[in-house]
Amino acid sequence: MATRVGPEVAVPARSSAAVRRLRWTPVLMVLPAVAVLLAITVFPLLYTLRLTVVSWELTTGFPPAFVGLQNFVRVFGDPRFGNAMKNTGLLVLVGVGAQTVLGTALALELNQLRRARTTVLSLLLIPVMIAPVIAGFQFRMIYNDQFGPLNYLLDLLTHGAVRGAAWLADPRIALWAVMATDVWQWTPFMTLVVLAGLQAIPGELLEAAEVDGAAGPQAVWHVVLPLLLPVIVVGVLVRVMDTFKLFDIVYQLTAGGPGSVTETIAFYTYLQGFKFFSLGYTSAMAFIQLAVITVVAQVFLRYQRRVRAGIAA
Repeated sequence: MATRVGPEVAVPARSSAAVRRLRWTPVLMVLPAVAVLLAITVFPLLYTLRLTVVSWELTTGFPPAFVGLQNFVRVFGDPRFGNAMKNTGLLVLVGVGAQTVLGTALALELNQLRRARTTVLSLLLIPVMIAPVIAGFQFRMIYNDQFGPLNYLLDLLTHGAVRGAAWLADPRIALWAVMATDVWQWTPFMTLVVLAGLQAIPGELLEAAEVDGAAGPQAVWHVVLPLLLPVIVVGVLVRVMDTFKLFDIVYQLTAGGPGSVTETIAFYTYLQGFKFFSLGYTSAMAFIQLAVITVVAQVFLRYQRRVRAGIAA
């Protein structure tokens, strides 16, 4: 049986100019966003890089003068910069470590809840939703050595056996008070991250582990935590980068004091840039901070890739 074929429809050929316009349309649509991104990221970065090789003290009124790498030499010879890096490192190691341990423990407990999980999680996330400057103001009231509730509760619970401390004025404990505030605010973030990872673990794996005799703490240690490790690494990396930028809480609680005991690298950079107006020196510090964060991020990301490869294998 013959099949009837309809008349051929002629498709008009597009001109080369129309093809070029069609090809460049996506580029033109994206161009405004790219221009804004370059204006707010790349240009300031390049301008700051230029400032690292000049000496520009706004308080003197003199124009910028080229000094080469002298700003970096000055930074590495500055004991106050070293103190700020040490404080930041302590906040990263101890503070973020405490957030990770507490957040993981809370997530494991929350994962066991069924009915009240959403309510409890909502209450736990309240500190994260508070602006850091407000959290710092709240804890400044709590730590007040004369009228603060912390010293009052210590005196009440110990019947006067433990005397309240000057939490923010004592050089021995001021940094730990700042760290406790940061841990209080950001532990729920780690809880949320780990809980999301827990809920992504297939139930069949836990059932198989239970059949093999791994239950309770053994299942958590040998099955759950290894599977959670990539998620935990991402959460820790986010918190490490945030800790390098820790400014609001320090500004509200101690303003870097007593002396320079609680100065972080972000706070010391602020002092040099916006109190002493030493733009070249501040830019050099900012680039050193950027280099440190970049190296730390690369280490974390490579470790995460290795962990994922181990799990996949």
